[in-house]
Amino acid sequence: MQRFTDLKVWQEGHAVTLEVYRLTVGFPADERYGLTSQLRRAASSVPANIAEGSKRHTQADYARFLNIAEGSLAEAEYFLILARDLGYTDASAVAPLCERIDHLARMLHALRAKVEQTTQ
Repeated sequence: MQRFTDLKVWQEGHAVTLEVYRLTVGFPADERYGLTSQLRRAASSVPANIAEGSKRHTQADYARFLNIAEGSLAEAEYFLILARDLGYTDASAVAPLCERIDHLARMLHALRAKVEQTTQ
């Protein structure tokens, strides 16, 4: 059985999460329990749901967790846009991270579609 840490999609999700944590270090202290926390939780939810779903007994359950990861990724992308628009970070820092998120979203979608095919 393949470990979730061997999955390219999990590796990319983990890398995005690390980038988010590094980026949010510079956010205002009064956002520690607001936007900083929400962004970090949304980002870390992506690889966490990939990991959890990979250990479920059915492919349908796995696909459901992958779909939850997709939703969390979209949420993280929005929070990055919000942080940029509030002036907490530069557009030059957000743009490459959003590109990476877009790539991860395509990877997640492809994996979910493949997993869903095996359930039919």
